[in-house]
Amino acid sequence: MRILVINGSPRKKGNVATMLHHVVKDIEGASVRWIDVNDLNIRPCTGCMKCRETEVCILPHDDAHLIAEEIKQCDVLVMGTPVYWGNMNGQMKLLFDRIVPSMMGESKLGIPIPLHKGKKAVIVTACTTIWPFSFLFKQTTKSLRAMREILHYSGFKVIGKVVYSGTKGKKVIPERLLRKSERLGAKLSKLQ
Repeated sequence: MRILVINGSPRKKGNVATMLHHVVKDIEGASVRWIDVNDLNIRPCTGCMKCRETEVCILPHDDAHLIAEEIKQCDVLVMGTPVYWGNMNGQMKLLFDRIVPSMMGESKLGIPIPLHKGKKAVIVTACTTIWPFSFLFKQTTKSLRAMREILHYSGFKVIGKVVYSGTKGKKVIPERLLRKSERLGAKLSKLQ
């Protein structure tokens, strides 16, 4: 099994990265590839829509093309992002804007065609807004919705999520969230 971890957080030892590590740390017999989105060189999408015809982004080759290939090769996608303005952070959004043609095709009528049917996914997110305001003001729900939408239209089935609200000023991730992350890893192990 090939697992691709995409860490959207600029903090390599932050809350999102730590929870992502806990998801994959005990998975044996799988190939795990880790990508820190902030280390990537990705040009922004120009909205030219040529990728709908060519099925590949026509911009000059950059890291978005490499990640598109990694996603094609993976069996499981584990993705995490901090919440910025009720959504995934900008670098993560930039990546997924660029790799649309590797995630989904499009019929002649413009209907999405998922390219990753049967693959599984896990979502991890962290937000400084405290519960219940993170839910009431849709901070975490909007970021989850955006990631679920990308995964859904690509054919991935989300088998679990870890949401950490109210991170501001906290030095330690609650043990219950780390255990939940590890349980998701155990669930992934059973897919092998």
